[in-house]
Amino acid sequence: MSDCCLRGFQWNAKPKGREATLAGLDCYMTGSSPEVAILLLHDLYGWTFTNTRLLADHYAEEVGATVYIPDLFGGEIHPLDILQDQTQWDKLDLPAFLERNAKHIREPQVIECAKILRSQHRRIGAIGFCYGGWAAFRLGGNSGLVDCISTAHPSLLEKCEIKAVTVPVQILAPEIDPMFTDELKAFSNQTIPKQGVAYDYQYFPGLEHAFASRGDPNNPAERKGMERAKNSAVFWFRQWLLDV
Repeated sequence: MSDCCLRGFQWNAKPKGREATLAGLDCYMTGSSPEVAILLLHDLYGWTFTNTRLLADHYAEEVGATVYIPDLFGGEIHPLDILQDQTQWDKLDLPAFLERNAKHIREPQVIECAKILRSQHRRIGAIGFCYGGWAAFRLGGNSGLVDCISTAHPSLLEKCEIKAVTVPVQILAPEIDPMFTDELKAFSNQTIPKQGVAYDYQYFPGLEHAFASRGDPNNPAERKGMERAKNSAVFWFRQWLLDV
């Protein structure tokens, strides 16, 4: 992963949800819909990060869903003071961290979360940010687990995962993204429309990786992009989880 996966701002608000468990994992839970659930797959900042929880609150309220953010890192959380101070990034051993949280380790947990939600709710969506992007696509390629997926600036995503998707797909793609490269953007736009699923590709010119979850609210362009990304995901979920 790239340094872009660490940059970002923390938003100033208080999440409204509560902490619970899902598939044996610590989990942030918000909303109260018995019918519709959204599985939010977090970025490197982890399941406790304020911004991620605030986004979950928005989805819960504006979609009318119960939103779950399970801990995908086995209780490990990078200190926020280090994450938001580039001079201290040398204290982070990202290769070792990613090895501890490799796909083959975390995918079974993600799948189990989706299976439990499927047993409890009628319609299921998933959205992945950065690290969580590959996991959203894996769910979208695993028959019957979710009804639609969305992803913003996905990391670690492979072409085989893009080719395997079988449910409606939304991608929120910034112009500048070392992880979701121009090659992967082009491959997605060439491949997904041939797979017989609904596809919504949202392009954000001038914006960078992590804008949708860690953008600067004091920067007008980033704030507008964050709002557009949030609204786009809300519309997508309402379309595929409610209007069916």
